[in-house]
Amino acid sequence: MGGFFGAVSHRDIVMDVFFGTDYHSHLGTRSAGMAVWSPEKGCTREIHSIANTPFRTRFEKDLPDFAGCIGIGCISDADPQPLLIRSHLGTYAITTVGQINNAEQLVQDYFSNGDHQFMAMGSGRVNSTELVAALINQGKDLADGIRHAQARIDGSMTILLMTEDKAIIAARDRFGRLPVHVGKDADGYCVAFESFAYQKLGYKNEYELGPAEILRITADGYETLSPAGKDMKICAFLWTYYGYPNSNYEGVNVEVMRVRNGEIMARDEVARGSLPKVDYVAGVPDSGVPHAIGYANRSGKPFARPFVKYTPTWPRSFMPSNQAMRDQVAKMKQIPVPELIEGKKLLFVDDSIVRGTQLQSTVDFLYESGAAEVHMRSACPPIMYACKYLNFSRNNSDMDLLARRIVNELEGAEGLEHLEDYADAKTERGKCLLHAICEKLGFDSLGYQSLDGLLEAIGIDRDKICTYCWTGKE
Repeated sequence: MGGFFGAVSHRDIVMDVFFGTDYHSHLGTRSAGMAVWSPEKGCTREIHSIANTPFRTRFEKDLPDFAGCIGIGCISDADPQPLLIRSHLGTYAITTVGQINNAEQLVQDYFSNGDHQFMAMGSGRVNSTELVAALINQGKDLADGIRHAQARIDGSMTILLMTEDKAIIAARDRFGRLPVHVGKDADGYCVAFESFAYQKLGYKNEYELGPAEILRITADGYETLSPAGKDMKICAFLWTYYGYPNSNYEGVNVEVMRVRNGEIMARDEVARGSLPKVDYVAGVPDSGVPHAIGYANRSGKPFARPFVKYTPTWPRSFMPSNQAMRDQVAKMKQIPVPELIEGKKLLFVDDSIVRGTQLQSTVDFLYESGAAEVHMRSACPPIMYACKYLNFSRNNSDMDLLARRIVNELEGAEGLEHLEDYADAKTERGKCLLHAICEKLGFDSLGYQSLDGLLEAIGIDRDKICTYCWTGKE
């Protein structure tokens, strides 16, 4: 996916941008960049791959070259950025987070209007942030251009600009699928995806943008260039998986939601009489752990950590792009606690089950380590649709999803007409899905959180939450 951090101040902000961007490393593993402006140097910009080396290591050596009172940084799972753009609207640096489903059509429309070129990636594809900039440049000013870009894009797009007049322009995507927070200290302001990133730097919460809102921020204050819209569809998966435990979105803390979500799962399972007899409840590290704590607390089963992840050399924030190497690294990270595995009946809670590849390796590892039984619970419903709004995964096919593959194996094309039934464990098709996944992955039992339970755990108006990956509905 990706994240960003920007700051504008009456003091030098290089270290703020460096650390603030680094605190978004959990959101992307492909590339990262920083751009800082000063009157003496103009714009200094660096972009590096972070596929095998974390942000902090890659950018530490660049810090002496940066100086200035305004800057932006980004972590990206998409294209290299931020980009420096010069147009009739002025010179600005831009970074984006989102997904453009109609990119090729937008490029062709651009050419048909008499414009002639883009810089092309190795595949011939256009950098999505450059495409966004081209759309912005069709506006009469930056705010008008941002509105134009967001209206033309099929998908979603959150945008951060650094302008030559010492201002940052932040724009939350049209339906607020991702958050944008503003922080304040004695010398200026910052803007970030994750609010905890600036709180650790001494900034206080100041403002949270609404959907489609565009804000101009200077060292002396901020103003709304375009008001917030009424309709919001913030991504539920932020709470389930992507968000960091300290994060708050729309006033709801991630860690608190995850514990509550686990409690609701256990509550409903006890009510159904389907809670298995197990020795321990455990979480698949790391984001499955708070869900499991809530589950253990409510079920009365003791919580334990039968295995831990060894992260000093392979932290979550970066992984190799080669799938075979990723699988090997995932295996090497799992360190068992034999006393909590051998002969034990274990119930694990994971944040989600997407492709199932790493979960298969985890189950095999547990049985190889002597587990008597392995029961699995997913803290969200079966994922039936690849996200078309955010770049959550390099795989964009529905058939990359475990639940969809199983449905296809069970019923072929006919299954597409009954995905809602398959997602409901109370139906015959839902029971068949659970049984088939148990057989394929080796679970002794499997349960998914219901959509109603997940939305209850988040606790905000369900009409304001995007659940497309589970329901396929806008």
